[in-house]
Amino acid sequence: MPGISHEVRLPNPAFRQSFGREVQGMDMLRVEHLNKVYGGQKLAYRALTDINLTAEHGEFIGIMGPSGSGKTTLLNIVSTIDAPTSGEVFINGKNPYSLKKNDLARFRRRELGFIFQDFNLLNTLTVLENIVLPLTLDGKGVKLMEQKAREAASKLGIEAIMDKRTYEISGGQAQRAAIARAVIHSPKLLLADEPTGNLDSKSAKDVMELLEKLNREDGTTMLLVTHDALAASYCHRVIFIKDGQLYNEIHRGDSRQAFFQKIIDMLSLMGGHAHDLSSVRV
Repeated sequence: MPGISHEVRLPNPAFRQSFGREVQGMDMLRVEHLNKVYGGQKLAYRALTDINLTAEHGEFIGIMGPSGSGKTTLLNIVSTIDAPTSGEVFINGKNPYSLKKNDLARFRRRELGFIFQDFNLLNTLTVLENIVLPLTLDGKGVKLMEQKAREAASKLGIEAIMDKRTYEISGGQAQRAAIARAVIHSPKLLLADEPTGNLDSKSAKDVMELLEKLNREDGTTMLLVTHDALAASYCHRVIFIKDGQLYNEIHRGDSRQAFFQKIIDMLSLMGGHAHDLSSVRV
């Protein structure tokens, strides 16, 4: 069903029945008639066309599609890194693009968490110092920062590396540290761009199990852009984008193995180059 532009939403009963918890309110994220065009009139490139989607509180949503499909552009607009050409974004009822520059920076620090493919850790800082960076920017006290960092490290199993520099730890440990930094301020919405892209298969599996655990236990709403069908199979549902438009979506249900196969089948149906499809690692 190519070119779908209607609102994408996971039905309430299915979400609650499949994942066994009550959803607290509606619409952590709402995107309405989103369009993004780059360049001038003669060389304009339309990256997104009339995107409408919502995410409920506590949902874990994957976004997939061939390279150049617009999925990272969508994530960048939701994360306020890039601005839409037209349309609106609401995060927990607020439109971040209506805020002034300083208020937007504060909103981004307090409401959003970011996880990147290349970790974006600072080599001059220890793991602990990297993790507390969002709290440092917000002027929190040293004792509170260290307490929150230790709590996050305990959840992610990286207590032993807190005093190490980033070049002394593995890729999997670096991504765990990046996740700890992303969640230390308890963001309303966690945005992950190819978080397993630079990891081996075991580390990738470990990271996705950690994200699933954080989503389940803390109720953090998550939006994951990935090429990796295995990573996407940890989500509650996956939205597929092709040529800047919503193409289709599938829901997880009870079996992650069956969901993984549905994702592979959908990616094959969409076409694209071989490197756009993850290898089967189950």
